[in-house]
Amino acid sequence: MARDDRISSELSRDLSLFQITMMGVGMMIGAGVFLGTGKSIGIAGPGGLILTFALNGLVAIFTAMSYAELSSAIPRAGGAYNFARVAFGQGPSFMVGWMEWFASSVAGSLYAVCFATYMVRFVTGLGLISLGPTMSSVTVRVVAAAIAIVFIYINYRGASEMGRIGAVITLGQTLLLLMIGAIGVAVAVYDPERLKNFHPFINHETGGWTSILVTMGFTAVAFEGYEVIAQAGDEAIDPRRNIPKAMIYSVFAVTVTYVIIAFATVVAVKAGPDLLIDGEIVAPWKWIGHYGGEGFGAAIEKLLPGWGAIIVTLAVVFASTSALNATVYSATRSSYALGREAMLPPIFARVSSKRKTPYVALLFTSLIVIFVATSLNSDQVAAGASIMFLMLFLVVNICAIRIRRNMGDELHYGFIMPLFPLLPVAAIVCQCILALSLYELGRTAWIIAALWICTGLLVYRLYSRHHAIVGEGDVLVLEEEPAAEDGGEYRIMVAVANLDNALSFVRTTYSISGAMKARVELLHMVPVPSHVPLSQAYRYMQDGREAIGETMLYLAPLFPISSTIRYCRNVARGIVSAVRQKRTDLLIMGWHGRKTSRGFDLGSTVDPVTELAPCDLLILKNCGDHKYKNILLPLVGGPNSELALKTAAILANRNDGTITAFTVAGDGEDLSFDINAFIASRVDALDLPLARIVTKVAHDHRTAHAILQEAESDSSNYDLVIIGSSREPLLRRVRRQSVPDVVAELCAKPLIMASASSGLHSWINRWL
Repeated sequence: MARDDRISSELSRDLSLFQITMMGVGMMIGAGVFLGTGKSIGIAGPGGLILTFALNGLVAIFTAMSYAELSSAIPRAGGAYNFARVAFGQGPSFMVGWMEWFASSVAGSLYAVCFATYMVRFVTGLGLISLGPTMSSVTVRVVAAAIAIVFIYINYRGASEMGRIGAVITLGQTLLLLMIGAIGVAVAVYDPERLKNFHPFINHETGGWTSILVTMGFTAVAFEGYEVIAQAGDEAIDPRRNIPKAMIYSVFAVTVTYVIIAFATVVAVKAGPDLLIDGEIVAPWKWIGHYGGEGFGAAIEKLLPGWGAIIVTLAVVFASTSALNATVYSATRSSYALGREAMLPPIFARVSSKRKTPYVALLFTSLIVIFVATSLNSDQVAAGASIMFLMLFLVVNICAIRIRRNMGDELHYGFIMPLFPLLPVAAIVCQCILALSLYELGRTAWIIAALWICTGLLVYRLYSRHHAIVGEGDVLVLEEEPAAEDGGEYRIMVAVANLDNALSFVRTTYSISGAMKARVELLHMVPVPSHVPLSQAYRYMQDGREAIGETMLYLAPLFPISSTIRYCRNVARGIVSAVRQKRTDLLIMGWHGRKTSRGFDLGSTVDPVTELAPCDLLILKNCGDHKYKNILLPLVGGPNSELALKTAAILANRNDGTITAFTVAGDGEDLSFDINAFIASRVDALDLPLARIVTKVAHDHRTAHAILQEAESDSSNYDLVIIGSSREPLLRRVRRQSVPDVVAELCAKPLIMASASSGLHSWINRWL
């Protein structure tokens, strides 16, 4: 069984809103704008360059909303790893943390390479050293490794010192870039002829408008700053409030800065005969694009003769080092989180008693940063970082949807994104397109990413799944008994809470399972007090064992029976998780007939299960071990009424049972629902003669009142009511209680609520 011996470690909580905002800005304004600008303008053209940054900023805002919402609810070091752990459990979360660690490390390598590239270019431009192509490449790698080591040491010094240094550097880089942007705007106003540099707006030689997808994918790494902010959950002051603010502020500030810088780059170079490539005069944007990763520096040197090289070098020094500082921090916290949960050896979670920094995680992160910086060229590093981050962002957007749907009532949110789920869905679509667009540009990067993922799968199989600590959001299987292989394909799951609850299901389960020739799975969710460690959950299994054992005495001789006892802090989520895993066709569960939680119609377990279960559902209230001779069946049409009719036909006594199909029309109104046609069209599928089904219509504008009055009438003597349930979202049901819920709550007779899964609804709930 998974261990629960918590690793004793604590990070210092020192980072303010300004510091974490600057960390996000610092991580974004780095190599993306310097290495990406020249390459992007060469691929997409001058207008395409500006659209690349503007559209990437829009997509980044979509994902930043998901990060902000999740970080406000789960403010812990680990970022996307924590979100995936809550949304999907151990296995997927390990892979997300594994990718997150590598993505941030590769991004750190990119920033180290960017710093080294521009620094070597500046020094050789001054004539201080003379290097051939081979020595220049070697020197860049040595300088990249050296600057990486400097900021690895700064991270070791502690979060507070790292935050202060990072904030100062980031502020300096932002001011320098805004100054360059302001000069570019001023030049365009003074010399409007330079606006002709935007003709043609898009480079039609490389695919036209579709080329923007390639450049957006290539520069996506320049918008990942909210990832490092998410890592600060254990070290930020008031994280539920400050982390979402920092994410939104940083993306907005960076997008505006990028667009201004892109404009300044385009107008920086004046058309003229000195713009030669292979002896041919070319347009300014083509001349900039010809320099690739150094195109931005070449353009600004034209904009500011004499001072351009110094200003660009200063901007690169500030930007690349602040981004390097932030990415080393982010990657270290990712591997620290994996060690904290024992997904990696616990040594990764060791924290320096003096510095309060995870020094072992920092050491292993440093090895990746230095290795990648000294082994790959800048294009491969940039493409690799972008691919990994696009994968991460896609997963986080899926997590935002899944966690809001499955756990919205469990978590305390400090920020709720608007337009849910439109924003994360739009982000998912965009990220898939951008990742695929990088294939031609970064095949090597795709191969490296695939190798890292395969290595992660191997680590998880051999180590992580055997050592991982059970998390608060995990569903833990405590005991499971498989069924015999023979039996039907139809699967019924019965959720039993205790002995009395289980025995009340026996006759109903017996009748339905026999009619459907089904397999039966008995499920018990162990109720463990919140203050009890998860490793002690097995001590609370006895009631479930007794209930399952007693039920199996009645049913096992008749049907293939299996059983499972599980633990989850939230019973409803545990039941829905089991239904998804077991591919259940029908879930049967009980309801005691009273509400126990405010904000729910039928209860904190029944309401979420009704909304989220990806299968047919029968909820039994006070049914007991009875034979049903006279069943009241309120009908309004639709799949729920169809399931209710089918259930009534199965449960009605074989010899003399009757069903009264009942519907309600408003006072003085014609009946819009043809109840006789509804029954006649389905009678062939029922194991009950049509003569045993009678129809009845009442006229009352109060539908629930009419059903309750009919159910309690002395003349009819009903012994069971079966009514179609409602799958309206919980937030909608807060405003008004549905008719089935009112009837279920107030009806004194035994009652079954039937909720049928629709195709699309079932598919969404099964996978989300």
